[in-house]
Amino acid sequence: MDKYVTGAVIRKLREDKKMTQEELAEKVFVSSKAVSKWETGQGFPDVSLIEPLAKALDISVIELLSGEDIKNCNRSSNMLRGKFYVCPVCGNVIQSAGEAVVSCCGITLPPMEAEACDEDHQIKVETVEDEYYVTVDHPMTKDHYISFLAAVSDQGVQFVKLYPEGNCETRFRKYCIRKMYAYCNRHGLFILKL
Repeated sequence: MDKYVTGAVIRKLREDKKMTQEELAEKVFVSSKAVSKWETGQGFPDVSLIEPLAKALDISVIELLSGEDIKNCNRSSNMLRGKFYVCPVCGNVIQSAGEAVVSCCGITLPPMEAEACDEDHQIKVETVEDEYYVTVDHPMTKDHYISFLAAVSDQGVQFVKLYPEGNCETRFRKYCIRKMYAYCNRHGLFILKL
């Protein structure tokens, strides 16, 4: 575990919930003196208390360990504000409609920051009837390849997983697409705004 919950985080989250140390102590079955020690940095909660502590503070264990209470303010579900997360260990790709705490293979994943296409990662789009034919002229070797292509509209995401030694091409329905993404396993996420 690369991070552990700190006293400052416990105090902040407890105060945000307008709880006293005594109330928090009752919820996790410890003494208020133990909570005080955690908050002043004189001790840490036992690992067996992390889950009950997160539950008492009404957040996930991942949020507790990261020290952040994530609130998704994207109530309108505008997919254009979505985020992509890619696991560097197994290659899983997770897409969210807004802020999220995402973990895979024991790692908390940061949201990918998309860069404008460069000369080595040009997303090319051709219209073929009611679809976009999308290609990226990029090596597709076992060590260096485009992992996925995605097309995002206000209402959803079209996603195609690509594999090494395959073709870097796909077709997307043309309906209301505003952004296209390509993810290179070495250089990250690239965006083309339509």
